Amino acid sequence: MRSGIGRLAPRSSGAKAASITLPQAPTRGSAGIAAQLRRAITDGVYGYGDRLPPEREIARSFGISRTTVRTALDLLEERNFIRRKIGSGTFVVHDHGHGEREIADITSPLELMDVRQAVEPHAVRLAVLHATARDIEALAECLRRLEQARADREQFTRCDQDFHMALVNATHNPLAVWIYRQVNEVRRHTQWSKVKDKVLTPARIADYNRQHRALFEAVAARDAEAAIELINRHLAEARRDLVGAQST
Repeated sequence: MRSGIGRLAPRSSGAKAASITLPQAPTRGSAGIAAQLRRAITDGVYGYGDRLPPEREIARSFGISRTTVRTALDLLEERNFIRRKIGSGTFVVHDHGHGEREIADITSPLELMDVRQAVEPHAVRLAVLHATARDIEALAECLRRLEQARADREQFTRCDQDFHMALVNATHNPLAVWIYRQVNEVRRHTQWSKVKDKVLTPARIADYNRQHRALFEAVAARDAEAAIELINRHLAEARRDLVGAQST
């Protein structure tokens, strides 16, 4: 086995059955091993309640000592990713989806709009600067599907999320992309569904799509000033519509 690469199979029946290859580590130190195990947990290879392989298997897989494994597990336990039970093993206690569901439960549609108004204008600026030809094509495809949705609220909602996600993908900033994925998770919450029918009338869908097309054209033309003005206006109108829907 090559140095730094380990094959670890999830232990419990609830985990994926196939073995997985952890990425090559730049170091065999405990911090590097902890980072790889943490990645396996956050990527869902090991889910909540799953048991990690025994220390000896982890040590053999990475070609390291059991002392280094114990130190790595100490780091994960300190950060509430795992719990070790004497006589039973090491279990995952990090629930990746729980925090996202909890945030979606307690975030109101107006609070969501506050975040979008803070995040999206700068994302649009970065998209103008960094979008590739392929990004523009992806954005054009999202726009095409948006315009085909017409008065279909459900289809429009899905395509609207895809369009704004494509804008953020065009920033090529991994943190911005991760943040906006969380925004879209909250947008899928039932709180939005409750007001969607009031907001998304055929006339408003048509208005929003005219704004989407203007925004696309500004990004494609690399006109950052126009694109930022358009996204600010678009989000401000969406916020006003939302306030109006909640007051009725």
